[in-house]
Amino acid sequence: MSYTPRLKEKYGAEIAPALQDKFGYKSSMEIPRITKIVISQGLGEAVADKKLADTAKEELSVIAGQTAIITKSKKDVSNFKLRKGMPIGTKVTLRRDKMYEFLDRLISVALPRTRDFRGVKAKGDGRGNVTIGVKEHIIFPEIDIDKVKKILGMDITIVTTAKTNEEAKELLTQFGFPFVKK
Repeated sequence: MSYTPRLKEKYGAEIAPALQDKFGYKSSMEIPRITKIVISQGLGEAVADKKLADTAKEELSVIAGQTAIITKSKKDVSNFKLRKGMPIGTKVTLRRDKMYEFLDRLISVALPRTRDFRGVKAKGDGRGNVTIGVKEHIIFPEIDIDKVKKILGMDITIVTTAKTNEEAKELLTQFGFPFVKK
């Protein structure tokens, strides 16, 4: 017996038909869908503290449910005491079922735990992708706050097949994404 994520079922049963009615798509392949979610963290302090990158990788892997990678600098920057090949961040790319499970946890558990949460600003890149910044990674229940040495922020990019920001916003709103009310 295979398990299908709740949001994946919701997309097939409710969201895709609703988007097709609203925007008048002729083909089911035109309907916007989420292709991947990229979670990344910048670690500026990792230049001085090498263990910070390993700790951040472990914590991001726990949050995502998939092993994260450490990104390294591509060139030397003397102003930041940075050499080529030094760790400067972590990232993980989620697709398919893990992507839907993460989105479900983000919408229903993590974002509501954010301090003074009033919604997410609806800013897209003009091509249907939405990036949100999270100031504290401890909003995820998988992270044990007592074991955290440094609170880190992260960027969560939701990549969709939508052609415009309006289509992407409608897609995420149908999933239950908490955008700021105007």
